[in-house]
Amino acid sequence: MIGFHFSHYDPRQSGKSKFDQLLDLFTQLLTYTSGDVSEALQWLNELDKKYELTDNEYGMGDFIDELKDKGFITDDAQKGEIKITPKTEQSIRKRSLEEIFGKIKKTRSGDHQTYKPGLGDEVSPDTRPFQFGDMLEQIDFTESIRNAQINHGLDSFTMNEDDLQIRETDFKSQTSTVLMIDISHSMILYGEDRITPAKKVAMALSELITTKYPKDTLDIVVFGNDAWPVEIKDLPYLQVGPYHTNTVAGLELAMDTLRRRKNPNKQIFMITDGKPTCLKIGKRYYKNSFGLDRKVTSRCINLAAQCKKLKIPITTFMIATDPYLQRFVQEFTETNNGKAYFASLDKLGAFIFKDFESGKRKTVY
Repeated sequence: MIGFHFSHYDPRQSGKSKFDQLLDLFTQLLTYTSGDVSEALQWLNELDKKYELTDNEYGMGDFIDELKDKGFITDDAQKGEIKITPKTEQSIRKRSLEEIFGKIKKTRSGDHQTYKPGLGDEVSPDTRPFQFGDMLEQIDFTESIRNAQINHGLDSFTMNEDDLQIRETDFKSQTSTVLMIDISHSMILYGEDRITPAKKVAMALSELITTKYPKDTLDIVVFGNDAWPVEIKDLPYLQVGPYHTNTVAGLELAMDTLRRRKNPNKQIFMITDGKPTCLKIGKRYYKNSFGLDRKVTSRCINLAAQCKKLKIPITTFMIATDPYLQRFVQEFTETNNGKAYFASLDKLGAFIFKDFESGKRKTVY
């Protein structure tokens, strides 16, 4: 009998092995625990008690042994603790990429569109008549021969200059990007975890660039009272500290980083949820958490103007909805001729991905 057989849906039967199912959860938990293996395993045990993730044939002990055997975790004998390995760090980045950006296949380097047709990398579907100065490699001989047959007939084949068709290609560009991440205390205030989505986006973006755009560069800058660079491999371990928000220090470090990059196309992405509240003047910190301080915001505006002169657009992803903060971000963005998004946590990755891929240059409010 031909037809369909329906059965009860069991979400635990996903086709993956028990190890792969638990590994998915484990890598997610590692992002929340900032790479703390012991805490992630404790959470996983609690989930197992509540949702029966394991059974009599495959227990949590089997999962931990398999993690060690497959090189996902290792024992640190000196410190007496379990640590994740570079293999796990890369696995977390890949899973963040799949979660936020979807599965993206690797392509040739320098794949950002510039919307300037000519002698480039990617063939355009459109053709145009030959013009003086066009190169031989640009001639579409299939279309040109077709024109010659139509214009002169098949009996006495002749091809003239008017028959030639040019198929253009689109230029692609390389880009140097600095991603600034706010790690001030406000990123975990009011019971809302904002740092974890920011970390996921950073890991996904780093994996996207290293796989799809291998000749692009991505530098990560974190800023609190001060600013400092972090390696891509350190992203899972990022934590919020008891810091104020020194946006100026982050922008200055981002600008210094981009000055050393040889790519002509440079940009800054900044993820923050709070207002600038801190400056470092000599060895002293100037702080004001009560409202927008013009002494602090003026320095931010000045740096936005400097970036505009250097042709470095700044795209701000503000995880906040305060009207007075939005007015400051609007002034900051207009000064730089950049872009601003007031993004919710669940849409943050989509906003950054769309902006990175499109390369458009209009301000969005």
